[in-house]
Amino acid sequence: MKVIGAGFGRTGTASLKAALEMLGYGPCYHMSTVIAQPYRVRQWLDVGEGRSRDWEEVFDGFPAAVDWPAAAYWRELAEHYPGAKVVLTVRDPDRWYDSVSETVFESALAERRPMPLHRRITRRLVAWRAPDFALYPRMARATVMDRVFDGRIDDRAHVLAVFERHVAEVKAAIPPDRLLVFDVRQGWGPLCAFLALPVPEAPFPQVNERAAFRRKRPRRRLRLILLGR
Repeated sequence: MKVIGAGFGRTGTASLKAALEMLGYGPCYHMSTVIAQPYRVRQWLDVGEGRSRDWEEVFDGFPAAVDWPAAAYWRELAEHYPGAKVVLTVRDPDRWYDSVSETVFESALAERRPMPLHRRITRRLVAWRAPDFALYPRMARATVMDRVFDGRIDDRAHVLAVFERHVAEVKAAIPPDRLLVFDVRQGWGPLCAFLALPVPEAPFPQVNERAAFRRKRPRRRLRLILLGR
């Protein structure tokens, strides 16, 4: 592991993932990796529920990791990979909250509501066809919703306080020469300087994270699994 992303999901992590891969740090681990490869759900469930933290197995073949669930374990990863640099993606807190509440949190809150019959049937079919992926909601709770936000993802003031405390804690824990506090709107300059790499000729990638989430969201993945894709 050469680069650890400590920024919360929806802080430009998809753009950072694309940028790191363009710079040669690919493949870069991201929550989309977990969704695309359901066996990884069980790996993270073991981490979240305290059964195993074999980081070498989890990140085998990945020189970089950003987004949740990895970002929820930034402190452990920074200790385990002392030679890795840390990138803390940041964003205006209120705009971040609006984004995360309409994507990640919306899906998590939906799991708490009474489940209509068609969804119960779908869930049972997925559990039969892809038992690892059926554990995704439980994994997300264990590694992100409960671990990071104490399950209070519907409390805006609490979530924003967690966000701001997280930024302060990363800044305090990681030495300045090992840490880049990065807003993806800054583009290539700060990132390339931090990694001691030349600036690419191509524009800095701008991935619409809400659109990317809707394309890869767990519910859509459930439907694809049922279709055998």
